[in-house]
Amino acid sequence: MELQKEILGLSIAYALLAALLLIIALRARVSWQLKAAAVLVTSVYYCVAFFRIEGLAGWSAPAPLPSQFQLLWARVVEPNPLDRDPGAVHIWVEELDAANLPSGQPRAHRLPYSAALAHKVTAARDEIMKGHPQGGRAADYGSGNGQPAPEGPSDVSTLRPTAAPGGDPMSGGPLDLSFLTGEAGNIEFAPLPAPILPPKDGP
Repeated sequence: MELQKEILGLSIAYALLAALLLIIALRARVSWQLKAAAVLVTSVYYCVAFFRIEGLAGWSAPAPLPSQFQLLWARVVEPNPLDRDPGAVHIWVEELDAANLPSGQPRAHRLPYSAALAHKVTAARDEIMKGHPQGGRAADYGSGNGQPAPEGPSDVSTLRPTAAPGGDPMSGGPLDLSFLTGEAGNIEFAPLPAPILPPKDGP
């Protein structure tokens, strides 16, 4: 619903720009043919923009993953040299907060393909199909002191939910070539930890 509101807001913004152009055109000392053409082109443009932006809904975004999340589903697209398709790993995730509870809306992410990442994601998806919810962590988020992120599977309940995107200097991150090419083992999956509930009041 939020995405639909953003699309509607952008469309209204284009319409307001068109109205502003109309006001300027009416006061400008140019031929009516030029004024009509400018208004027509602008009107067609914001109509096209509305439908083109609406078509973006549902596409996987090449955006950084949250530091900890629940994996909802995944799809691996194998590289196809004949079509010059480098492949991709699409995952649908929901961010988790410090109590291992959903703290945002589900979002689709597109990650660069690598055989190691594809294997991890496929294994996690198989566990979901068996009825075992999977949590994930972005291992390129460092420890906060310039040290590399720990390697190997980890319990997602030990993550630092307040970690800033990008990681530590030695731990990769969205600007690291190994991260962009998908070669870094920067995502780990583990069984989804139980929510951390507040202590019950005593009798």
